[in-house]
Order: sequence, then C-alpha cells, then structure tokens
Amino acid sequence: MPYGPMEADKLPLSPVLSSVNVNMTPNDRTTADEGTEAPFRIGELARRVGATPRTVRYYEELGLLPDRGRSEGAHRLYDQEDEARLADLIRVRDLLGLTLAELRDWMDAEAARAVLRERWHGPDALASEDRAQILGESLRHVETQVSLVRARRAALEQLEDELLEKRRRIRMLRDEFEEQM
Repeated sequence: MPYGPMEADKLPLSPVLSSVNVNMTPNDRTTADEGTEAPFRIGELARRVGATPRTVRYYEELGLLPDRGRSEGAHRLYDQEDEARLADLIRVRDLLGLTLAELRDWMDAEAARAVLRERWHGPDALASEDRAQILGESLRHVETQVSLVRARRAALEQLEDELLEKRRRIRMLRDEFEEQM
C-alpha cells in the first residue's frame, strides 16, 4: 500500500498537535461482548475532560459535538469517540483561543480528514485518481488548520512586540530617573 498523509496520522505527534487525547486512561467499563467501553452520561464525559456538563451541552447545541441520542431514561449517552473529540475541542480552544466559528472550522477539518482516512484505508481498492483526490482534500483541510494556527501566532507576536516596546520605554524612563538621583 502506498504511503500518504494518512500514514502521517499514525506517527507519534507532540500532545499539542495530536488530534487524539493521549492522556486517556483505560478503565474497566467495557462490555464483555464487544470489548468496547460502555456508554457514559454527560457528567462522566465532563469529568473525564475537565469540563462542565453545561459546556458539553453548549458544544452539542452548537453542533461541535454530535448529538448521540439519549438512553431510555432520557439521558445523553457518550462514548470514547465523543470523549476524544471533546478533549480535542477543549485543547485547541484553550491553546489557540479560537472563536466558536474558528473552532467549528477546525473540527470540520478534523472530521473531514477522518472520513478521508477511512476511505484511504477502506476495504475497496482505490484507483490512483481517487488516492490523488484524497491527498488533495487532506492537504486542503490541514491548510485550514495551519492558517488558524498562523493567525493566532501572528496575533501573539504582535502582542509580544507591543509588550517589548513598553518594556523598552519603561527601562529608558527608569534609567533616566536613576541618573537624576
């Protein structure tokens, strides 16, 4: 199988750039039949990612988290995929300070890349043209994310420049003051 950007998603990344919550800890809440973790309620999801249930509901209302439906008792139920997505949302939000619209763009790009990865690694043999299309689409989605990071970095650099200039002026005033004493 040819290598491509989908292989890059399997390489170890720094926690800052990973779109998977590498700090998730295994627990014993797996179902015997499937070997997967049993669904959990909103409070448990919020606790696992360090958020509040209100934040989880809000992100769900905005469409940043998919609505997974409810149990018979009308409780929202979530799984490890939801946990990883919410952890990523919070990490990116906190790290980059993205607006909700930018956060949606970021997560849309992540979701689109996940679909492309599934196509790339799917059971159907893909023609070269299909692989080229997947690669092109993947690149566009990563470029969206890179542009969001660059915009934040530029804003931070501007703020740093302003602070350095203030520091320079304060030092100059301090030096003048000390010379007069």
